[in-house]
Amino acid sequence: MNYLSLFLVGFIAVIHIYIVILEMVLWTKPKGIKAFGLKNKEFAEETKVLAANQGLYNGFLAGGLIWSIVSQRTDVAIYFIICVFIAGVYGAYSTKKSKIFFIQSIPALIALLSIFI
Repeated sequence: MNYLSLFLVGFIAVIHIYIVILEMVLWTKPKGIKAFGLKNKEFAEETKVLAANQGLYNGFLAGGLIWSIVSQRTDVAIYFIICVFIAGVYGAYSTKKSKIFFIQSIPALIALLSIFI
């Protein structure tokens, strides 16, 4: 991978580490409630186990992206970037929040293109 690709894959990994923190640690805190547009603290408390599970999966994505950087494996980077892209598309579609598409899918698409250029 070239330096631009490494940077972009690393950037996406950092985004997902932040999402892990939001979903697993801050879900019931004002920052998490605001970030995800939750109804209220009670709703956040009721759904915190689901959010932590989501956070764990985002952690796996970040881990895979970091693995691709450390191992210099383009095939691994492509796989995890495609996973991030699909997760962003589905997340935006299923929640009706286009912000997810711009936070996850667009950076993933740019990173994927940088690998093939």
